Amino acid sequence: MKTSLQIGTLSIVIIVGVLISCNTTKYVPANDALYKGGEIKIESPENSRKKNKNIKKQLDPLLTPKPNKRVLGIPFKLIIYNLAGTPKNKNSLLGKIKYNTGEAPVLLSQLNLEFNQDVLRSNLENHGFFQAEVIADTIVKNKKATARYVVKTGDQYTIRSVQFDSGLTVLTKAIKNSSKRSFLKPGDHFNFDVIKAERERIDAELKDSGFFYFNPDFMLIKVDSTIGKNEVNLYVKVKPETPSKSRKRYTISEVLILTNYSLRTVQDSSAQNAVLHDGLRISDRRNLFKPKMFDKLILFRPGDAYNRSQQNLTINRLITMGLFKFVNNRFEDSGPADSSQLKSTYYLTPFPKKSIRLELGGNTKSNNLIGSQLTLSWRNRNAFRGGELLTMRALGGFELQYSGQFKGYNTYRGGFETELSLPRFVLPFVNLNTKSGFVPKTNILLAYDILNKQKLYTMNSFRAAYGYVWKESLSKEHQLNIVSINFVQPIAITQEFIDSAASNPTLQKAVEKQFILGSTYNFTYDPFVGKMKRHGIYYNFNIDLSGNIPGLISGADAKEGKVSTIFNAAYSQYVKMQHDVRYYHTIGSNSLWANRLIVGFGLPYGNSTAMPFIKQFFVGGNNSLRAFRSRSVGPGTYQAPDAGTTSFYAEQSGDIKLEANTELRAKLFSVVHGALFVDAGNIWLLNEDSLKPGAKFTNKFFSEVAVGAGVGLRIDVSFIVVRFDVAFPLRKPFLPAGERWVFDQIKFGDPAWRKQNIIYNLAIGYPF
Repeated sequence: MKTSLQIGTLSIVIIVGVLISCNTTKYVPANDALYKGGEIKIESPENSRKKNKNIKKQLDPLLTPKPNKRVLGIPFKLIIYNLAGTPKNKNSLLGKIKYNTGEAPVLLSQLNLEFNQDVLRSNLENHGFFQAEVIADTIVKNKKATARYVVKTGDQYTIRSVQFDSGLTVLTKAIKNSSKRSFLKPGDHFNFDVIKAERERIDAELKDSGFFYFNPDFMLIKVDSTIGKNEVNLYVKVKPETPSKSRKRYTISEVLILTNYSLRTVQDSSAQNAVLHDGLRISDRRNLFKPKMFDKLILFRPGDAYNRSQQNLTINRLITMGLFKFVNNRFEDSGPADSSQLKSTYYLTPFPKKSIRLELGGNTKSNNLIGSQLTLSWRNRNAFRGGELLTMRALGGFELQYSGQFKGYNTYRGGFETELSLPRFVLPFVNLNTKSGFVPKTNILLAYDILNKQKLYTMNSFRAAYGYVWKESLSKEHQLNIVSINFVQPIAITQEFIDSAASNPTLQKAVEKQFILGSTYNFTYDPFVGKMKRHGIYYNFNIDLSGNIPGLISGADAKEGKVSTIFNAAYSQYVKMQHDVRYYHTIGSNSLWANRLIVGFGLPYGNSTAMPFIKQFFVGGNNSLRAFRSRSVGPGTYQAPDAGTTSFYAEQSGDIKLEANTELRAKLFSVVHGALFVDAGNIWLLNEDSLKPGAKFTNKFFSEVAVGAGVGLRIDVSFIVVRFDVAFPLRKPFLPAGERWVFDQIKFGDPAWRKQNIIYNLAIGYPF
């Protein structure tokens, strides 16, 4: 039976292949041929095989026209175009299939052989092959044509010397002084792209040295290829026709800031009301801003030489302040016609000072919880006239248990927080600033939260933080909280929960009183922010320290029974670190391979024998191991005794975390995307816990990793992504050693297996 099926399948493939081969030339005109593309052959024994291969790779994309697209060697779009025939109406169903889905045949008559020869020869000359030859011909067989190009590169020329103009003018001296940073190096191969880059480099350095009106077209780089030995001399000069204005170094004569500009603003009358502050003329008739706010935003002062980099930083800082809807700038000649001074005017249009925002979100979890959250925010931009942002938020939410044995164990939460963001580093006796285009910020946070798990317990928490956020660049961000306080305590515990904790003591961790007093630091490198990159590595590092100074002062040692308190509460003492590395690789135009590795480690010491519950690590859920329920995996080989039978079992936590994810994402059609993924990971405890056998981290950790796989659909409409993932376990760490891989137990047709193993995840956004 199996052999017959294979023969039948092979027969179908052969028949389809024959039909396809006959069909592709069906509508090719009588005196024409179907163009199958061009082939380039490099015949240059003077080059290494690797170099010839790279030259071919460089030249292949230059050939035109492009032949019909193929998948597995089959031009499906061309076949669809031909099979659709000749519909009378392009807007009919058949017409749309033919002209929108199909692809017209690419014909030999569209090929310009001489043009391609010139393009290939020109490209080779631009890369130093001045003696290159390109011979072209076409081969036609059975109404199918191929273009063949034989390339003989000859020797590649190298640079013998680079000479910069030694003139005594201000401009030529500036160019000569920049020559040590030149991209043109003796001994390098001649490359026209490098020459263009050199002109751009010179222009950029001149723009940073005051030459406001200069541009790269005024640079001339002459090439002398007659010196022999396949070498060239390069001469870097300024074109004689360069205007006199472009040869001058300009300085700033005046800086004017219009703080409330609109198209109806009359500039002259606004400028008349300007006040002078630290060299800046600030027009602010409504008294919206303190003048000193602009001290570190505007990087120009009268007398400074024009500098394009400083100008870009100034514009970036004004934009990233978040105060202005529009930021514009204009430089104008100032003084007599022959002067070399510029007046700089900044046109700023503020956002509305106060705003209210209402946000509604939804979520679902793999443990049969569905919920929503409502957040009401009030924002006061420029709260104290120094660019401060004051934000107050009130939030409320719920999660309802919609099925399961313990239906009705719902969760309700609420809270209020106030955050003040100051556009500068606030440090005693120190006046710090950054050199990036982003304004550093000092953040102060105060918050209160309350959590009620119906029929079980009610917890409240107080949070406070004081710290800084700054960016080195668009892709690098630092967050340092000098002080971070979190106090969590139960205010009500039901008898039902107390009874459950008596039989399962690990539940007690969920209602422990926790007092965290420490500092945190977070670094993020995201190369994709504001850039369209095909590949790259994202990295996030976080370190969390608690109780170190109080512990050092008091000499606390919980293992010896010496526990210190602050305000009658024992504080936590620990060090926690986490690394999150992600690698993204684009495959083709519509596919992406995404990978993530998370390694986390927490060490309790001094005043603590265990990490506080809210600071421990968790795995499982729709952004983690999607084949397992939320926070249900581990630690180690441990499995909660009531897992799967109760909806309020303690979320499993650990001191050490290892997680790896890989996911292949592809666009299916329109805004619908698909994914295939594999997740792996687990958590462990640093110390032995008699209540959780198998939870301690050992050298056998790799055999205790949980593994799951699945498929997903995503609706990606750019501003929001709705994700639906279906996953199932491949390896269960809580099973006995040797039985943890469960490939042989997979039975998609068995309802009992599906109920026990299939996990559905509905979420907003990508998992990583």
